[in-house]
Amino acid sequence: MLTRYKMTMAYDGHLFHGFQLQPDQRTVQGTVEDALKKMTKGKRVIVQGSGRTDAGVHAIGQVIHFDYPGKTIPANRMILAMNSMMPMDIIFNKCQIVDEDFHARYSIKGKWYRYRVSLDHFVNPFKRFYTGHFPYQLNISKMQEAARDLLGKHDFTSFAASGGQIEDKVRTIYYVNIEKDEKENEVIFDFIGSGFLYNMVRIMVAALLEIGNGRRPIHDLKRVISAKDRQEVRQTAQASGLYLYHVFYEDIPQKYRQDQHL
Repeated sequence: MLTRYKMTMAYDGHLFHGFQLQPDQRTVQGTVEDALKKMTKGKRVIVQGSGRTDAGVHAIGQVIHFDYPGKTIPANRMILAMNSMMPMDIIFNKCQIVDEDFHARYSIKGKWYRYRVSLDHFVNPFKRFYTGHFPYQLNISKMQEAARDLLGKHDFTSFAASGGQIEDKVRTIYYVNIEKDEKENEVIFDFIGSGFLYNMVRIMVAALLEIGNGRRPIHDLKRVISAKDRQEVRQTAQASGLYLYHVFYEDIPQKYRQDQHL
């Protein structure tokens, strides 16, 4: 007998070599699977994630599922058991028993990524693993205007790092928001889309920062998208500022559908 569990987790990605299982590396998937192996007394339980965050990337709303063998454990007890075995840089926040047709990756309707950039002149030692760093002048309104050019359905080849194995580079961006956090002296970028290519969010952030700093024209992203050439944006923002914020398994709420107002 197998019971499928859907769990939402948060983790500090600084000391992980990404989400995906890798031999001889500390990964999020490997850490969770090791805990499940102890619970099942030696049986391997494969964990499926909503996406594979890279080394140093964080998550606030990563979603996983797994099929647990043997007697069904109530969801409230499963989350207690899992959290009791997690290191200090992982926590599970939600758990539910789901139908076997639910899949953490293939049932997704959209993803929300957040990126934090510190504008401090020098790298803040207490932020260095949790923000990107850009100690230059920025025009936030220019970036906000430029970000609208990302909305809608496009071929995002120019924003896909080499190493990605997905050939179809067409994605839909539903929502982009850029705000200045005056108290923290940070810029917060939010992106909601149907899906994201390898390093896509970090490359978009790098391009928007160049626009905000005056190194690119405000509407240069239109040209970059049309070019379908990764060489048009050579920079990639640091992994440390990226957070998988939320995964949508139902239709994207209307308040996040800026693409419908183009």
